[in-house]
Amino acid sequence: MKMPKNNKNEKACRTNEQMSAEMKQLLDSEINAANRREKHRLAEMLAIFAKHNFYINGFTPTELRTTLEDLGPTYVKMGQIMSSRVDILPQSYCKELEKLRQNVKPLDPAVVRAVIEQETGKKIEDIYSEFDDNPLGSASIAQVHYGVLKDGTRVVTKVQRPLIAEMMRKDFVLLNRIAGLINAVGEESDGQFIDFKSVITELEKVTADELDFLIEAENTRFFKENCIENDELISCPAVIDELTCERIFTMTYIDGCSIADTERLLAEGYDLEKLGSIIVENYIHQILDVGTFHADPHQGNIMVSGGKPYWIDFGMIGHITGKDIDLLQTVVKAFLENDADAFVNAVIGLGAASDKTDRAAFTKDAEVFIKKYMSAKSVSDINMIEAINEVMAIAAKNHVSMPGRFTILARSVTTIEGVIEQLCPELNIFGLIYTKLKKRMKQNFSLKRTAFEKSRDIIEAGKKTVKIPVLASEALNDIVKGKLKLNMELTGYDEPLDRIGHFVKYTVLTVVACVLFLGSCILCSVDLKPTVSNGMPLLCVVGFVFSIALAIFSIKKLK
Repeated sequence: MKMPKNNKNEKACRTNEQMSAEMKQLLDSEINAANRREKHRLAEMLAIFAKHNFYINGFTPTELRTTLEDLGPTYVKMGQIMSSRVDILPQSYCKELEKLRQNVKPLDPAVVRAVIEQETGKKIEDIYSEFDDNPLGSASIAQVHYGVLKDGTRVVTKVQRPLIAEMMRKDFVLLNRIAGLINAVGEESDGQFIDFKSVITELEKVTADELDFLIEAENTRFFKENCIENDELISCPAVIDELTCERIFTMTYIDGCSIADTERLLAEGYDLEKLGSIIVENYIHQILDVGTFHADPHQGNIMVSGGKPYWIDFGMIGHITGKDIDLLQTVVKAFLENDADAFVNAVIGLGAASDKTDRAAFTKDAEVFIKKYMSAKSVSDINMIEAINEVMAIAAKNHVSMPGRFTILARSVTTIEGVIEQLCPELNIFGLIYTKLKKRMKQNFSLKRTAFEKSRDIIEAGKKTVKIPVLASEALNDIVKGKLKLNMELTGYDEPLDRIGHFVKYTVLTVVACVLFLGSCILCSVDLKPTVSNGMPLLCVVGFVFSIALAIFSIKKLK
C-alpha cells in the first residue's frame, strides 16, 4: 500500500537558517523581547503551573485548557493539535481542548513579504501579479495570503511566523525539564490518568511536523494522486512546487464556501444529499481502498466550489494497513451476524489485550452491546457515533488497548458523520460503509483459497490429535516420577498489591521532596548567579518551588 513520503523539495527555497539583514531589522524588537523572555521563561511557566494548582487537584480537562491559554499562543496551538489526538489524551480532555480559540495578531505585511522573498530568493513583484497583504486567516504558527501568479494562477500562500520554530523548540526544552514533576492526573471520578511526559514527547513530534510545510505539501500531493477517484466529482488543491518549502506552502486557491454554509449552497442550486454522498463515498474510499485518510474532516476543511466539494488542509492524515481493514470488516460482519465470539476476536486483533483481559467478561459485554443494536429494523437506524464510542469503551473496560491509528480513525469517522448530520440528516453513513464492505467481501472472496485454508486447518488439527495419547502418557509418567510441576496463578490480590505500590511510590516521592528542600537550603549559602530581587539564587527558588509542590502532591496522594 502506497504511503506519502516526507521528501523535501529544495529546488526553490534557501536552505540557510540565517535571517536576512532586512528580516533582522524588521524583527529587531520581537527578537529582543524573546531574548528577555527566555531568561525568565522557566520561572514564568512554574508560576503558571502553580497558579492552576496542578499539584493539588491534578490537571483536570478544564485546568489543562486554561493553563495552555495562560502560557500563550504557542501552547494554544499545541492544545488545538492535541484536541484531535484521542490516542494520547482521554476523550474528555480532547473535547475540552476543542474550546481553544486563537485571536493572534497578524504579521506586519513587510515581514510576510520578507519571509517569502528570503525563502524563494525572488522579489514579490517577480512572483505575483497580485498579492493581498491582508491575510485570509492568522494563527499562532502561520497565516495565509491570497495571490495571483504571473501566469494568472490564483493561489494561497501559507507563511510561517519567523520566530515561532525556535520559540517552540526552547519551550519544549523547558517542558521536558518539568515533565517529571507534572504527572498530570485526570478526573478521579472517571479514573482517567495522563502520562504528561509521554504527551509532551508526542506533542513535540507532532508540532515538528506542523512546522515543516513540506510534510503537508507531500500529503496534499498524495491525496490528489491516490485518494481522488474522479476529479470531476471531488478534488483537492494542487501544490505549487516552486513556491513551497519548509516555511512557505503555496497551493491553488479554492474560490467557494464551507460545506457548513447550507443556505448559500441551496441558493446556488446544490443538491445537499448528493454532495453528502460524494463526500462520504470518497471518504470510505480513502479508508477502505487506499488506507490513508483525512484525519481532521471538520466543516472548515471541506469546501464547495465550481459544483463539487474539495478537501483542504492536510496537516493531519491517518494510515491503516490492509490487515487492519480486514479486521474492521470482520468486526462489522460479526456485529451484523450477532457473533460475539468473532466480534471479540476481531477487536483483540485490532488492539492489544493485557494480562488483565478476561475473555469471558469481554464476550459477555460484546453480547450485551450486539443485543442492544439487534432491535434496529435496518442499518439506517444505527447511530454510528454512539456505536463506535461504545466499542472503544468496551475495549478499554476489558483492558484491550487500541493503537493510535484506530482511535484517530474512530474520531475522524464520528467527525465526518457530524458534518453530514448538519448537511443532509437523511444520509446514513453506516449504510454506505456496510454496502462498501459487502462489495469488498465479495471481491476478496475466493472459494479456492477458502477451501485451501480449511483443508490446512483440518490437517493441522489431525496432527495435533494424533499426538494426544503420547502427550497423555508422558504426563502420567512425570506424575509417577514426581517430575511434574504445576504453574498456579493467584487471583484477587491485584488491588492490595496496587495499593502497596501506590503507597511506596508516593512515600519515595515525599522523601525526594524533603531531600530537594534541604539541598536548596544548603545552596542558599553559596554565591550562585543569577539571583532574584532579595539576593537568593534563582536555582534555590526553583528548588523550593519544586520540592514544596512535589511534597504537597505526594502527601495528597498518600491520603
